[in-house]
Amino acid sequence: MKKLIIATRGSKLALWQSEHIKEVLESVHEGLEVELKIMKTKGDIILDTPLAKIGGKGLFTKELEDAMLGGDAHIAVHSLKDVPTEFPKGLVLGAITKREDVRDALLSEKYDSVDALPEGAVVGTTSLRRRMQILAYRPDLKIKNLRGNVNTRIRKLKEGEYDAIILATAGINRLGLQNEVRYFSPISTSVMIPAMGQAALGIESVDNPEVLALISVLNDEEADIETTVERDFITVLQGGCQVPIGVNAKLKDDTISVRAIVGMPDGTEMIREKFTAGKSEYKAIGKELADRMIEEGAVKLLKRAEEIALKEIL
Repeated sequence: MKKLIIATRGSKLALWQSEHIKEVLESVHEGLEVELKIMKTKGDIILDTPLAKIGGKGLFTKELEDAMLGGDAHIAVHSLKDVPTEFPKGLVLGAITKREDVRDALLSEKYDSVDALPEGAVVGTTSLRRRMQILAYRPDLKIKNLRGNVNTRIRKLKEGEYDAIILATAGINRLGLQNEVRYFSPISTSVMIPAMGQAALGIESVDNPEVLALISVLNDEEADIETTVERDFITVLQGGCQVPIGVNAKLKDDTISVRAIVGMPDGTEMIREKFTAGKSEYKAIGKELADRMIEEGAVKLLKRAEEIALKEIL
């Protein structure tokens, strides 16, 4: 195979991610040409409505998947947290890259941490997961919805629409935007548990042995194990963008530690759990943790959270 085509969104972060994968593949496979096919997804076009209200799952992937299924591309590079846990027939998750910093981050022109925010400060995020956890930690804050790509969100912050905004640390690091605002402060995972797959790239691929062999060099074992646990957890709970849910697995030596949270968008009701097991058990851990939380009422709580979010927040 001499040419590989990557279907990609046109945002700066999506292009950085795809260019990064292109560079790695061309450096490893001598003579391979990698081309980017830039496309717009539903999530890119609809910018005035919160993602959860227009479906959540697959909003940044469907058009890219259609290109692959139609023979116009071989792979697509996604932020893994945006990738649904089920794939159309003919497509697979071919590789998961080494993770960046998994933490969320507070960006502000005035305040250097969540603790430094004054009472009633306006914080921008449309993520129900982030909303839930920051309100649980600081119930006095005012949360205001925030859409757009990373650069647009930072511009809105600098124009004074928000006292602070919350973004993924990984995206800021990849784009080199740490100095675009006065304060860039990663938030401890003890305060805010990340989203499933956060900070890893997921390489979706046509189910073709030749293509899968080419991209296998991108797979990182540690990230693969950690995100398998997280994705299995989400699959059992059937949780997507429409619900407040966080899960983070960390592999250290031969032990996996997982923390998860589900709850109401206003942070008033939550179920938290943590679980530790051996590395060899990683394919069962996510389901076991989800089952434990279901016994504690997680599914019912998430259903209530979704109904309230769609009616009152989004």
